[in-house]
Amino acid sequence: MTEHFRTGGCQCGAVRFRIHGELGRASICHCRMCQKAFGGFFGPLVSAPRDGVEWTRGEPRYFQSSVNIDRGFCENCGTPLTYRYPGGLELAIGAFDNRDDLAPKIQVNYSSHIPWVTTIFDAPIRDSAEDIAKQEQIISFQHPDHDTENWPAKGLHL
Repeated sequence: MTEHFRTGGCQCGAVRFRIHGELGRASICHCRMCQKAFGGFFGPLVSAPRDGVEWTRGEPRYFQSSVNIDRGFCENCGTPLTYRYPGGLELAIGAFDNRDDLAPKIQVNYSSHIPWVTTIFDAPIRDSAEDIAKQEQIISFQHPDHDTENWPAKGLHL
């Protein structure tokens, strides 16, 4: 029988992981520490299986954000990767190569949510042909969403 696993990593490719086993609960956390750590409106996380995370290229650096919590990130590109606590490890949903089936099932620390976060998807959508053409002109130096030995070229120093 073939083992099922999932992969992911940071934006630059310096840190890559493979998950062996089933992932747990997917959630979004509204606490201020997650907002800061992710640089966003909330922190999207999924529980990793105990002893099921294999770092296949590099490893995260950690910042202790509170008494029992530290957060892993790529020291090269800054991508948030992990939320580590005494009872386990959660991984950033956005770091997975395939995220389509990782929809959050619960919101935590909702009392800290940004008041307008519930309306963000009511905002107008810009997806004109002109917008799409501009996006297609961007040269990405991001690591592809799969394991590879061929890394993208280094970015330009602007």
